[in-house]
Amino acid sequence: MNLLKKNKNRPAGPVFFILGILFVVFFTADILLGSIIIPVKQVFYAFFSSSETSESFRTIVLEFRLPKALTAVFTGAALSLSGLQMQTVFRNPLAGPYVLGISAGATLGVALFVLGFSSAFAFGIFSSTGAWSIALVAWAGSFLVMLLVLYVSARVNDIMTLLILGILFTSAVTAVVSILQYFSNESMLKAFVIWTMGSLGSVTKSQLMVLAPAIIAGIILAFLKIKDLNAFLLGEDYARSLGVSIKTSRVIIFLSTSLLAGTITAFCGPIGFIGIAVPHICRVIFKTANHLVLVPAVILTGSIVMLFSDIVSQLPGMQTTLPINSVTALIGIPVIIWMIVKNRKFVSV
Repeated sequence: MNLLKKNKNRPAGPVFFILGILFVVFFTADILLGSIIIPVKQVFYAFFSSSETSESFRTIVLEFRLPKALTAVFTGAALSLSGLQMQTVFRNPLAGPYVLGISAGATLGVALFVLGFSSAFAFGIFSSTGAWSIALVAWAGSFLVMLLVLYVSARVNDIMTLLILGILFTSAVTAVVSILQYFSNESMLKAFVIWTMGSLGSVTKSQLMVLAPAIIAGIILAFLKIKDLNAFLLGEDYARSLGVSIKTSRVIIFLSTSLLAGTITAFCGPIGFIGIAVPHICRVIFKTANHLVLVPAVILTGSIVMLFSDIVSQLPGMQTTLPINSVTALIGIPVIIWMIVKNRKFVSV
């Protein structure tokens, strides 16, 4: 149990304090900066005094920048936490939030909608769903794959076998998506490709009212399983000796991951790097494997990384916005290389 002991040379309190300051700084910067330069005073007035700011500035700040910043927070927290859970359960440092095919299932739902059945929506058959159409089909796809995983996990005791099956599920779903892309027309294919690049700016305030509770529910499930996650670090046999119900814990952890990764994929598209890298960054920073520290750490650090990525993607002062996936990859690759060179290998799970 040495890996769970608190490291006296790296107390968590001061690190969390510094991360909290960084979070406030980047969240504020994400609202202040953008393609349109708005004076700080006008941003302040937009929140507290509608009479002293223009309606256009108020709309930009409250209807676009604030929801986008909040989406970045939820996205970073959700993907980082789901990655931490998958790395712990599978005891694999390269496991990410999409290892079980949950994101691939969401992608399949979107592909079927955009590439396969979008003509039905074009005629208004499901017009009542409005902007929620893609989110609904993405959720349906992710939960379908989750049900398959839960069915298999109830019958498979070996966690590595379940990991391999998850990879097979992902490969099968990817093959179906590729076939749909091959037979789709140019406009539908372009819409789908743009979605796969990831975006934080398409989430509206009303959509946040659904995204936020789903992410919060996933986070609560993760906090409820902190002790089980710590037990998983030393193997399933040890966890079983502590009275942990392996199958029940898997179901709850997989459900948490599905809520976290599936919801983000539905609203923002598949976003890479965050789920794999942030848990390792937190292990390096906090020098611990204790999930009582790591769970809140990855939530806070993931939010900071995603806020910074969003700031970079906006190219403040310019009209161009980069795909968020490209930014997270460009930020993440140097971090991973630095971690490998400095530590000679990934921090062990």
